[in-house]
Amino acid sequence: MQRKARQRVRIPTVSAKKSQTLAIIGQGYVGLPLAMAAVDSGWTVIGIDNHKARVAQINLGLSPIEDISDERLQVALTSGAYKATGEYSSVSEASVIAICVPTPLNEKREPELKLLRSAASEIAPYISNETLVISESTSYPGTLRDIIIPIINTLKPKETSAIYFACAPERVNPGDLIWNQRNTPRLIGGIDAESQAKATGFYNSICDATVSVSSPEIAEAAKLLENTFRLVNIGLVNEFAQICHTFGINVHEVIEAASSKPYGFMPFRPGVGVGGHCIPVDPLYLTWWAQQQGCSVELVESADSINLGMPKYVAHRALNLVESTITNPKVLILGVAYKAGVGDVRETPVSALRDYLKVKGATVAWHDPLVPIWEETNPVSLDWDCDVAILATNQPGIDFMRLVRRNIPILDCTNSIQNLAGVIRL
Repeated sequence: MQRKARQRVRIPTVSAKKSQTLAIIGQGYVGLPLAMAAVDSGWTVIGIDNHKARVAQINLGLSPIEDISDERLQVALTSGAYKATGEYSSVSEASVIAICVPTPLNEKREPELKLLRSAASEIAPYISNETLVISESTSYPGTLRDIIIPIINTLKPKETSAIYFACAPERVNPGDLIWNQRNTPRLIGGIDAESQAKATGFYNSICDATVSVSSPEIAEAAKLLENTFRLVNIGLVNEFAQICHTFGINVHEVIEAASSKPYGFMPFRPGVGVGGHCIPVDPLYLTWWAQQQGCSVELVESADSINLGMPKYVAHRALNLVESTITNPKVLILGVAYKAGVGDVRETPVSALRDYLKVKGATVAWHDPLVPIWEETNPVSLDWDCDVAILATNQPGIDFMRLVRRNIPILDCTNSIQNLAGVIRL
């Protein structure tokens, strides 16, 4: 009965207001910056999110992410150009709908498209005629054509005869002060010429540059390649760092030396591992997709394995800095977010680091100025009594000198502290 009621929704006619209205499904690290960029370019934006608390927070003018300030959000709300809601029926007011929901991994470390399928199902009964639907969510090639489009075509109103579809994978880098929605080129792959033209027109209105590709599958595969490239190179330098340490060679000096070559080399740095919504996840969408076609992906799987092993390696390195007479060392982890400058703890490798330390008998505490609570635990101050500290993420506001003055050894996994007594670089 609920579906029938939805399908009786009146489909509005196209108007000037509707032609400049954008609906975005998901108001997190991807959707909210897209919303603000569109507002800045003259669009009226409806931000739709399942999380009632997030919708309420946003409508109070309190941004849930670091990349969007409260002030910028409040200006958009006050002007009437933006609002957040949990009502999917609002998409009937839009000429463009962008799907920006997470695409994580399940417990088997395989693609989990539950949120994407749900988003497509929820918007479908309300989609107006001549609407452009864009998938910005990262997934394997064929997701738009084989999953999103069939769902929408099955559930759309009978009055809606023309819907345009395109894939334009998000290229958001939280905390980046240089690259943003405006100046980062956008890949666009439509299912046909009309879809391509409409999607290109939309992104040209909010971005400085767009890159057209021949199909959604090209765009989907390109996004996976971008982050698989990073996973593999991070895996390489993490393994290389372990080799250099074994032979007493300063890996950072080696990286600097190699970086003097003006072509054919790009520097990566070793660390605790990989985290966040992209690098630990997207390559496994690639491996899963390839395996479904019977293809071997040994290099990617090997890099993934190396990166997954780094927390254990870091734990051993840190515990080796503790006096041998201490049987139950106290370890302070500095920074638990997956990268500096954000409070995002998704897929953070610090979780595995903490677990390995506990297995070895350590008492572990953490400190992160941008994370108020982490996995149901609270942070401690830098005055917490510890035997060694691990700088896992170099968050702004961490006063390393408070530890140095107490003669606490620090294992720096971020290459941030140089020429300071008691600090050992990974």
